[in-house]
Amino acid sequence: MEGRLVPVPPGADRETARQRAVDAETVRVVARRGPLRIVETRHGWVVAAAGIDASNVPGDALVLLPEDADASARDLRVRLGELLGVDVAVVVSDTFGRTWREGLTDVAVGSAGIPALADLRGAVDAHGNRLETTQVAVVDELAAAADLVKGKLAGIPVAVVRGLGFDRPAEDTGTRPLVRLGPGDLFPYGSRDLVGSRAPGADLAPRPGELDAVAEAFRTAVAALPEFPVVLRYGGEGDGVVDVHLPERATTTTALNLGALIGAVIVQLHAEGWTTRWEPVGTPGGTSLVGRLWLGSPAG
Repeated sequence: MEGRLVPVPPGADRETARQRAVDAETVRVVARRGPLRIVETRHGWVVAAAGIDASNVPGDALVLLPEDADASARDLRVRLGELLGVDVAVVVSDTFGRTWREGLTDVAVGSAGIPALADLRGAVDAHGNRLETTQVAVVDELAAAADLVKGKLAGIPVAVVRGLGFDRPAEDTGTRPLVRLGPGDLFPYGSRDLVGSRAPGADLAPRPGELDAVAEAFRTAVAALPEFPVVLRYGGEGDGVVDVHLPERATTTTALNLGALIGAVIVQLHAEGWTTRWEPVGTPGGTSLVGRLWLGSPAG
């Protein structure tokens, strides 16, 4: 764990502490449903709750992902060589969910001494077909296989894999080749982020005036409701979605009323085809209640 523990103060709500830890480890929210968030971490992993674990740890603590699991794997590999005189590859794994499939599996979050990917592009199969895109995530397959031995509840931290043949990488890049970002990422947005914001295939970049329109509408709305402060955060994902963090005393009814007012103000102030859709998500009365505002584009 490398000391990557978040203490939960006595008497504090563990889930509230977990949500705050998720905030601290998140660089981008990909999708959300209520308090559950799928996020991109600073490591580049897209994972539920930023990979923060509340299992296999005392109830007064939470476990974060390693700061740099590739560096941890390299350090382990060097130390094993010093202590035992062995030359082994090391894979650091964690449990992730998977898009479109139920169930969990371990994947590699750090590695050293082994290629993360086996590149088979250009190879020819038994039927004469040339492989165009096949790259096998070797370290993920090892992590999943090792988890069958370690299990989730047995407290076994290490599995030893023997008999795998591979060439040592000339440059040890760890798990970096596994991270798919930028133009190669076909799924950068959660489905809730897309519904109501843009038509499929349309340009998702915020268009001129959107953020200004929302900010002006919120200033007007909050001035009318000074007892109902909000925190406005423009998502930054370039999808025209605005997250509105509501106070702890908020209820779904008051959130709906606020959303109706904000939508009306936007249309009134910018009567050029602006459309909005508002949906409170999360837990009423809790810190996770968030309003999501989808913006339509001005006509023309």
